[in-house]
Amino acid sequence: MENVVLFDGGNAAALQPFTFTRPVADIRVGILTIAEKWALHLNARISYLTEPYLQAKYPFENQDNSCFIDASLLPTPHLVQAIRNLKEGESLCEAGKAIAFRIRKQEGQTENSSRVEIPYTQSLHRLQHHYDIFRLNGQELTSDFELLCTHRKSAPLSASNRLIGNPAHLFIEEGATIEASTLNCQTGYIYIGKESEIMENCAIRGPFALCNHAVLKMGSNVYGATTIGPHCKVGGELSNVLFFGYSNKGHDGFLGNSVIGEWCNLGAGTNASNLKNNYASIRIWDYEKQTFADTGLQFSGLLMGDHTKCGISTMFNSGTVTGVGCNLFGHGYHRNFIPSFSYGHAQTGYDRYRIDKIVETARVIFARRNKNFDAIEEGILRHLFAL
Repeated sequence: MENVVLFDGGNAAALQPFTFTRPVADIRVGILTIAEKWALHLNARISYLTEPYLQAKYPFENQDNSCFIDASLLPTPHLVQAIRNLKEGESLCEAGKAIAFRIRKQEGQTENSSRVEIPYTQSLHRLQHHYDIFRLNGQELTSDFELLCTHRKSAPLSASNRLIGNPAHLFIEEGATIEASTLNCQTGYIYIGKESEIMENCAIRGPFALCNHAVLKMGSNVYGATTIGPHCKVGGELSNVLFFGYSNKGHDGFLGNSVIGEWCNLGAGTNASNLKNNYASIRIWDYEKQTFADTGLQFSGLLMGDHTKCGISTMFNSGTVTGVGCNLFGHGYHRNFIPSFSYGHAQTGYDRYRIDKIVETARVIFARRNKNFDAIEEGILRHLFAL
């Protein structure tokens, strides 16, 4: 099995707050994370080249003839073949910049000298901004569905449900439970992961993915392109939303064109606008530029970093970004940018949250999902807090 190293490249800062707590390759878009996509396409063992404080959780392994790939790239058939064709000492380049290369271990991790450059002139699918995660989710749902489900047989759909569209566009993994719901595959593929559950009276339009062990709560209304990551519990109204994993939105409330990280909790009645009243293009906080930047998008909702919580009836404006480890509550709209480790009220403002409280809460919610909040996880949060 080939060793593939996914390196963060130059887009990691533009993908914050999600890359505060993970390498670019661990971002989920579609059904799979970027690392999982490349592992399947190349039949490879994946390691990571990322920020030093993340390497203990995401280890780097360099072997002879390792293949290095820019982690912001999303696999396409043409790109996969071009990377497969790379020989030792060759580098695949876009506009003179290496996007993939193959080296021997003694060359060093990213040594660029004396490599043969091979131009890549086809269009690339890649994550360049944090809002690309929801923007490209439909495209990636389709690609991942075909990668995972082609030539496989779906588990049966219970007769209590109503299916609209081609049955071949629905795939149900073993152990999933779906009852008394409507699934419309005319608008895109629907993927239901292992041991997941769709409760009664849900209405779903594809493309849609419910990943392993996730739950869609009773009476939810879901528009594509939406992904509910592993071990999430989600309800209410969703449109083009992506949950990474282990996060909860257990009650009514609207989210559209949004990305929710891991270990987040949205209180009952939380709502996030995804459209301005004047239909103008939405400006959103850009961590790389340290200012608000125009997205060129008419629809953009909430981008929430890992370990952030919000209380009941929380309201977010269109184009809101929250960092890691925030605790938010109160009536009225919160600010459009809330830095990491903020604790506060929409009306009265924010203080700095205490790291011991964040760690204490993280231990509790990890234990609820039978996970261990170990020294590595704690070290990542404490490192970010110290920044």
